[in-house]
Amino acid sequence: MPIFAHEENPLNDQEWEGINNIVIEVARKRLVGRRIVDLHGPLGPGVQTIVHDHFSGTTIGRIGLLGEEESDPVRSVRRESGIIPLIYKDFIIHWRDMETARQSGTPLDFSAAAGAAAFCADAEDDLIFNGYEEMDYEGLMVVDGRHTLTMRNWSEAGNSFQDVVDATQVLVQAGYYGPYAMVVSPTLYTRMHQVHPGTGVLEIEHIRQLITDGVYQSSVIQDGLGVIVATGAQNFDLAVAQDLTVAYLGAENMNHPFRVFESVYLRIKRHGSICTLEPAKPGDKSSKKR
Repeated sequence: MPIFAHEENPLNDQEWEGINNIVIEVARKRLVGRRIVDLHGPLGPGVQTIVHDHFSGTTIGRIGLLGEEESDPVRSVRRESGIIPLIYKDFIIHWRDMETARQSGTPLDFSAAAGAAAFCADAEDDLIFNGYEEMDYEGLMVVDGRHTLTMRNWSEAGNSFQDVVDATQVLVQAGYYGPYAMVVSPTLYTRMHQVHPGTGVLEIEHIRQLITDGVYQSSVIQDGLGVIVATGAQNFDLAVAQDLTVAYLGAENMNHPFRVFESVYLRIKRHGSICTLEPAKPGDKSSKKR
């Protein structure tokens, strides 16, 4: 019997496999953060803490005859113990629906499980991009030490491409050479779909030539904001203790509550590998800030 389906679980093996497959399929389609963040694990459902190192040392490797030259080693400048939180959403399958499926021989409807999986995926992306202030968790959009770039008006053709060029230059000058990935709010994503002046090609197609690890949109990113990152586990990763799965919680009022849950922790190791795109503040006349 699966680890999270105890003996009172009303689902048979085929249904249990089906409900977990639905959860995985929904999450795979909906998750954005995992498209740009490497995974570390799974570590096991019982793992509650993980070491989180913050690294320095961004110069390229040295070349020497005897290896005696100083190489500006990559070293941990701060080490902390991160508590891996649970992300979860419950759903209920009503006993009458289950009996109807049994009597009619039709498949059980797992729509509620799909909905719970979507909400968990959104919560994971929110944790990755925005952190969780109540538990002092860092997010890509808010972490201290990141670079910021004040955006031009993306309603004007050509500006989104120029801002991406500027942001990648900020990262290059700081020693983060890519490949790069980009995630923006839905509004900004739409504004990249206009013809780049003098080319007859959409701006987003030019941007993808620079951002080779993907250009994405996410509804959890505040409207008008975006982020460009130098990808790779050396910069950040998502530690996974338990990946998304389903647990049976035990019968309640004749109905059957379940839980979609996971336990993950974002480790940002080199904060300078991140450059957020932010709109100009009122009264700010500068075109960009590094």
